[in-house]
Amino acid sequence: MADVKQLVEEIKSMSVLEVSELVKELEETFGVSAAAPVAVAAPVAGAAAPAAEEKSEFTVELVEAGANKIAVIKVVREITGLGLGEAKALVDGAPKAVKENVPTEEAKAIEAKLKEAGATVKLK
Repeated sequence: MADVKQLVEEIKSMSVLEVSELVKELEETFGVSAAAPVAVAAPVAGAAAPAAEEKSEFTVELVEAGANKIAVIKVVREITGLGLGEAKALVDGAPKAVKENVPTEEAKAIEAKLKEAGATVKLK
């Protein structure tokens, strides 16, 4: 039995490509198919995939303007390209989405600008 444990340890240290090649070689050598074990392992891999998936687009929501409302309005104008009245209405209507479906990096940059101006921001 010690040889089996040693073999398992060797397989653990192999890359996915190497394991795939090993499986193909075993299938050819012994005339068997590894289809059943792969089907059993598929639900486990499928369950892990959503957990590993990372959100790539966010909605930047202004929760509260804070004490420096004028600075927040200026940043909102810069980010959105809105006019003064529209930007003020957006800030006054908080909580509101400032920008929707933006890439992660852009969302974090917008969040940083708004926080620097004194606003409370949430990424959704």
